[in-house]
Amino acid sequence: MACGDEARQASVPEAHPLCERVGLCGEAPTALTIGAPTVVAPSEAMPEGVVSQVAHNNLDVAWHDDGDGGRVFFAFRTGPTHFASTEVVMYVVSSADLATWRFEGRFDLDTDVREPQLLSLGGKLYFYFVELGSEMADFEPRGVHLAEWIGPGSFSELRPIFEPGFLVWRVKTMARPGEVEGEWAYAFGYDGGENVYDNDGEAIDVRWLRTRDGLAWEPVAGDGVVLSGGVSETDAVVMDDGVVIAVARNEAGDESGFGSKICRGEAAAPATWTCVNDKRKYDSPLVFRHGDEVWLIARRNVTETGHYDLDEHDKPLSERYLSYQFAYWTAPKRCALWRVDPVTLAVTWQADLPSAGDTCFPEAIRLDAHHLLVFNYTSPLGQERDPTWSEGQLAPTRIYWTVVALP
Repeated sequence: MACGDEARQASVPEAHPLCERVGLCGEAPTALTIGAPTVVAPSEAMPEGVVSQVAHNNLDVAWHDDGDGGRVFFAFRTGPTHFASTEVVMYVVSSADLATWRFEGRFDLDTDVREPQLLSLGGKLYFYFVELGSEMADFEPRGVHLAEWIGPGSFSELRPIFEPGFLVWRVKTMARPGEVEGEWAYAFGYDGGENVYDNDGEAIDVRWLRTRDGLAWEPVAGDGVVLSGGVSETDAVVMDDGVVIAVARNEAGDESGFGSKICRGEAAAPATWTCVNDKRKYDSPLVFRHGDEVWLIARRNVTETGHYDLDEHDKPLSERYLSYQFAYWTAPKRCALWRVDPVTLAVTWQADLPSAGDTCFPEAIRLDAHHLLVFNYTSPLGQERDPTWSEGQLAPTRIYWTVVALP
């Protein structure tokens, strides 16, 4: 996927082709800046063959060298609402300049599909996505599918990938000490995804896997499990010294509470994570490096504290879960930029991306040492009243790109 391919690298030796083609880059900023959003879906820029529905709320982007100067590949989900439906469709389109888009593929399984991940590895482009059920109020993981891009407008037939029950969340390239950038791709995902919303007390296991060819995956260490409990969506980066910094959403809750876990794996044992609890829930975490700094893009709860865990310790876990979910659904949201201290693991809010209502499934491509091309989805901006998350999930959402500049 995109930020895994470019934005998470510690160093960027040269400017991305889009810097010159589209003029997206410039001098190093003196402060964090976020550009105006450009809506891409739904829009007239989408090619023939793309039929947008009301909701656009899962996406991925990746830069891939197609042998003709390279293109941005953009995958997105569209459906009647944020929720599962037999009408959901996944599209892949591509562009050399972010203005003219070419149709690449359509994936319609007559059920819900989510979590698209594009991976450019070894000269090939792979597309992974998760099949789910069609019940609006249920989360039913049915496995991960893989298709390989063959050429303009053409993908291979779908094939199953990963072990049954595994739900892939993030696929990316990065280099650990002793590795060459682009030699390995890594995946973070989890088993027991049905337990996130069933709240039956069954543990969810987060696994860290790797591959050289995008097809055969193996655990980074042991059985690959790096976290177990109420956690699910997880992303991480590797520092120059081999230390791993990770952010994991803890929505289902466990003995540590609810919210998120911010974790660190030491260089000598990078798959053994020590975590601190954060009462905020960083949905859809996208973790990347900016030099020696660790940054996060994730959903922000717009309340006085921003907390997901409301300290209702007198209630059993199942009752706390229902109470916290109701409070979270009925509050507005933003998609925000955060800083993660790699030593203390404290997370500090920095700024909000253009966002409101139902929002935040970020992906990014590193443009140069200071600029990132960020894609995200949101409810329409500029509404008279700030919609809650639940209101936004039943209303139109759109996907845009913007440029984030880091000093």
